[in-house]
Amino acid sequence: MTLFSSCAVRLISKVTSRASHCQRSLSRSGSAARSFSAKSCDDDNWIPDVSLDTEIVHGGVTPCDATGAILTPVYLSTTFVQESVDKYLDKGYSYSRTNNPTVKVLEEKVARIENGYDAICVGTGMSATAACINAFMSTGDHCVITNCSYGGTNRICREQFQPFGMEFDFVDFTDPATVEAAIKPNTKLIFSESPTNPTLTLADLSAISEIAQKHGILHVCDSTFATPYVCRPMDHGCDLTIQSLTKYYDGLNIGTGGALIAKTPELYERIKLVQNMHGSIMSPMTAYMMLQTMKTMGLRIKQQSSSAMKIATFLESHPKVTKCVYPGLASHPQKALADKQHRNGLHGGMLWFDVEGDPIKLMDTIKRPWTLCENLGASESIITACAVMTHANMLREDRLKVGITDGFIRISVGIEDPDDLIRSLDEALNGL
Repeated sequence: MTLFSSCAVRLISKVTSRASHCQRSLSRSGSAARSFSAKSCDDDNWIPDVSLDTEIVHGGVTPCDATGAILTPVYLSTTFVQESVDKYLDKGYSYSRTNNPTVKVLEEKVARIENGYDAICVGTGMSATAACINAFMSTGDHCVITNCSYGGTNRICREQFQPFGMEFDFVDFTDPATVEAAIKPNTKLIFSESPTNPTLTLADLSAISEIAQKHGILHVCDSTFATPYVCRPMDHGCDLTIQSLTKYYDGLNIGTGGALIAKTPELYERIKLVQNMHGSIMSPMTAYMMLQTMKTMGLRIKQQSSSAMKIATFLESHPKVTKCVYPGLASHPQKALADKQHRNGLHGGMLWFDVEGDPIKLMDTIKRPWTLCENLGASESIITACAVMTHANMLREDRLKVGITDGFIRISVGIEDPDDLIRSLDEALNGL
């Protein structure tokens, strides 16, 4: 027996009987990585059944055994030395495209607070969306997707995946019966977003998940607007959750990132394989920063939700405002679903409104602390012209069909004093 064949036999005996070396590496490194990070909140030093607030701070993180450092180190290493061929991957890491210790801690933490099995963390939210479709759809497959979503999601389906021979039906997800009616024999994926960006319509995730399970179809939900602090899709039967970590997880306008969370080991193995093949990863430094910024997510969302409700109430009563939409308002057409599906009476920091007069003038003249820019979920309050910024890549007729008018004003409420934000809005509205 040659040295190569002898080593191969030893390696194969140490891993599961998957067909490819890549899958063996992913399986073993993923398992070892979870043992690296999963001690906190589970071992004997912790009280049992800690709350989500505590998990957001400590989940998946344990002090360094060697130094006692309370923060997860940044492992800026491309490769990891193996003790021997026989012990390849015994420590869980080989090459940072496949797994990196810092990134793995973030993935474990995200999965814990989203109530999933495991997750992949990638460079942006759009990268997570692309990974999901790449993992579970092929030429000839069909997806039922919400007719109102982040503009980039709509664009990638139309501009990249449809030319590959995939089919997408963009339908109204406010009625589960409409979703079920759109299912075809070749439907492989149901893609919801709740609340939707930017119209803040809701999908009944439990009802749609039941439909998906009845037909043997995967259900993924982009829950970026909600965050796990407001709604965890897997609590409502979803198979996969998408998060743009750039938004509320980061919360400080520092880094970009995305996550795709899987409910089962089988789904995780598939998305991990696709991630590794595509090389769609997050840098260790970004993962380190996200591990710190997300600790305050609960505090921020409580403040943002409270302020958003106060601002929405003000806007709804202002004579220059023709319409204001926020899931916490009694006037929201899906208020009952919002109260049922959203946790602890929180509805997030996003709302939108229309005005009498020129909305572009309002956005051009509004004073700080409001900031005219893209992004959302940050500590700074942001005002956005969706038709020319975040959703400019949608077909105009599709945009108008779902209510995103040329003057649609989306605001992301930060953590400033809400009275200051209201005074600035009032001044700008009165100037129209």
